[in-house]
Amino acid sequence: MPITLQALLAPDLRALQFAIKTLLGGGVALWLALRWGLEQPSWALMTAFIVAQPLSGMVLQKGLARLLGTLIGTIMSVLFMALFAQTPWLFLLVLALWLGLCTASSTLLRSAWSYSFVLAGYTVAIIALPAISHPLSIFDQAVARCTEISLGIICATASSALIWPMRVERQLADQARAAWQSGMQAARATLAGEALDRKGLLEILGRIVAVDSQREHAWFEGPSGRLRARAISGLSQKLLMLLRISRSVRRQWKQLDVEQARQLQPWMEEVQQALAIADMAALQALRRRLLDASHDERISPAQSFCLARFALLLDTALAASLALDAVQQGRAPLEQPANLSPHRDLSLALVFGARSALAFLAVASFWLATAWPAASGAMLLTCVVCGLFASRENGAQIGMSFMRGIFLAVPSAFVVGQILLPQWSGFPMLAMAMGVPLFLGALGMAKPQIGATATSFCLHFIVLISPMNRMSFDVANFFNSAQAMVLGVGAAVLAFHLLILRDPAWHGRRLLAATLSDLVRLTRRNLRGAESWFGGRMADRLLQLARHYPELPEPARSRWDDGLLGLDIGDELMHLRLSLAVAQVPASKAQRDYFEQLQKVLQQGPAGSRQDALVAPGAALLQALEQYPSSDALKLAKGAVWQLQNSWRSWCRQQEDSHGAA
Repeated sequence: MPITLQALLAPDLRALQFAIKTLLGGGVALWLALRWGLEQPSWALMTAFIVAQPLSGMVLQKGLARLLGTLIGTIMSVLFMALFAQTPWLFLLVLALWLGLCTASSTLLRSAWSYSFVLAGYTVAIIALPAISHPLSIFDQAVARCTEISLGIICATASSALIWPMRVERQLADQARAAWQSGMQAARATLAGEALDRKGLLEILGRIVAVDSQREHAWFEGPSGRLRARAISGLSQKLLMLLRISRSVRRQWKQLDVEQARQLQPWMEEVQQALAIADMAALQALRRRLLDASHDERISPAQSFCLARFALLLDTALAASLALDAVQQGRAPLEQPANLSPHRDLSLALVFGARSALAFLAVASFWLATAWPAASGAMLLTCVVCGLFASRENGAQIGMSFMRGIFLAVPSAFVVGQILLPQWSGFPMLAMAMGVPLFLGALGMAKPQIGATATSFCLHFIVLISPMNRMSFDVANFFNSAQAMVLGVGAAVLAFHLLILRDPAWHGRRLLAATLSDLVRLTRRNLRGAESWFGGRMADRLLQLARHYPELPEPARSRWDDGLLGLDIGDELMHLRLSLAVAQVPASKAQRDYFEQLQKVLQQGPAGSRQDALVAPGAALLQALEQYPSSDALKLAKGAVWQLQNSWRSWCRQQEDSHGAA
């Protein structure tokens, strides 16, 4: 059965509950807006549908983000109208610049709160464009829009919280356990030599990023939700560490010769079995045995380094298990971890902002040239689509989904608004006429595959009917509004197609430059929070590289390897600095020279001619470390020096093979 028919004719229980809650919240908002005589009650109804989410914490978070963005946009609309009401071209130019700035800011923020910047951008258009011909009414319109939108948010939040409440924190436990299981499985596969392919690595990174993104929503679900939100940060950090250290153990294992690997094979099998069972007592016992074995004088330094890393891996697995327990039980971690940091690209954000501004100016020019009264609606929709989907890879596709929603809304709204409602009166009849199409639309909103089309249908259906206490029925105005909708969304889709920002090679080069910049900063950055800072940014970059991977020609696919090798270099660098700090090794000249040389080669980037750049400073640092009493931390630091040297050499050789000798 097609997904649309399945959503409408055979919805599941959660979809039915979501549709009923959304419809009730919107109905109450509309009734109150009509009862209180608000200027445009349709905005209260639309807001209830816009902020509708399946989970109560998501509704509250999105509602607050919308309210914040609306307040900022309201203030700016009054300010712009006060300054530029007499100069329409200058007013539209300033509005375009404001829209571009808000689009760029929302792209940079990379969180659920980015919605506030989008709202701050197009709320100015919502309030100021209709008032451009009578600017003295701007303050009244600003107050009216804020009141209507606030009413919609309150009603939607109350409906979600009181009727079949579904809390984010209830799903967090299941999502956290799935991410933890994926992390343990990935660690075992890496140790076994089953190098995670691109799909496998992306799966675990995607799970970690997905579960971490739920923190912001859970925070709004009371004290227990906030405790789980903090615990989620700890789990995300520990899972990234688990993935990092399992890769470092495998790199250390590859340095063993055949006989050394044969001698340690029983340990390898025991570690894999312990990770599979994940019993905390067994992990602790094995960790102590590994540390004792690493002190055996009969084994080689390489074997000792490997056993010490085995112990560190089990220590991280224990920490990840404790973090999972904290999430499931709703306890805050003993030490508040830093949140994962996303990758941010200022240049790309400015380009996205410029695209939104140019698309708006194109439609604004059409408005000034034609003086078409309905063109203000087209400008508004151009703002909305360009702002909401600026950073989405499939922005044009989502825009076309919005267009399909408009084409579905027009005939439905015509039948209801121009044929049925002129013959009916009273709120019950209005609710029945609008409720059936909106209920079907809400069922579609519960299906992610058709969510954009269903949301567009609901919103434009409400706009075309525009319920008020004193309704006017004008067919010409109806079709004018419909044409403006098509023009506005069409202009946004055209902007996405003409201003294509999907050059995989260019994105790959920028991500490599950002990775090298982070590695340079990592040589001197405070270690507190460094795991979440670097690990989160690299996970984000690898996910972005993966999106472009299929479109790259075979020689250019080395960008994916650049990301992995950059991740390995950063892991070993953090491992070295942390081990030196735990061993309490004072900063010597050899240590300073080593990190200065490392900064220098990272700033220059990997190349075949620089593959031995870390050999001499590494040897000097190892010699200086021999002067200190032996310890587990010092042993791990020595191993990290060797691994940094080997990883850098591998990266340089990979660059030489892909791009030739530098």
